[in-house]
Amino acid sequence: VQLVQSGGGLVQSGGSLRLSCTASGFSVDDYVIGWFRQAPGKERVGISCFQGSDGKTYFQDAVKGRITMSRDSAQNTVYLQMNSLKPEDAGVYYCAVRLFKLCVWNRTGYDSWGQGTQVTVSS
Repeated sequence: VQLVQSGGGLVQSGGSLRLSCTASGFSVDDYVIGWFRQAPGKERVGISCFQGSDGKTYFQDAVKGRITMSRDSAQNTVYLQMNSLKPEDAGVYYCAVRLFKLCVWNRTGYDSWGQGTQVTVSS
C-alpha cells in the first residue's frame, strides 16, 4: 500500500490549487482516502474524506464550500481541489488511506500516508 502526492506550492490568497494522491497496492474505489492538514506547530487534522465504495465525500466546516474531492479510477488517483484559499489554509497536506469503507476524522484510523506536500498562501 503506497500513496504518492503531487501538487501544492505557493498561491496568493483567493487562488486555487489541486493536490493529487495516487495509490498503489489497493483501489481507491474500495476504501477511504482522507486529506489532512498540518499547520506549523499544530497537530495534523482531517479536512476532507472520500469513501471510494459509495463516492460520498465529507468536509470540515472550515473548508466546506471551498474544497472538493474527485476520483479518477483509471489513474487510481484522488484529487483535492482547493479554491478561495486563505492564509489559514497553509500547511503541509497529507493524503491517507483507511482500509475500511467509512470515513473517520481521527488520524489514528488511517493505515498509510502520503509523503506530504507544502501549501503556502500569501496574503
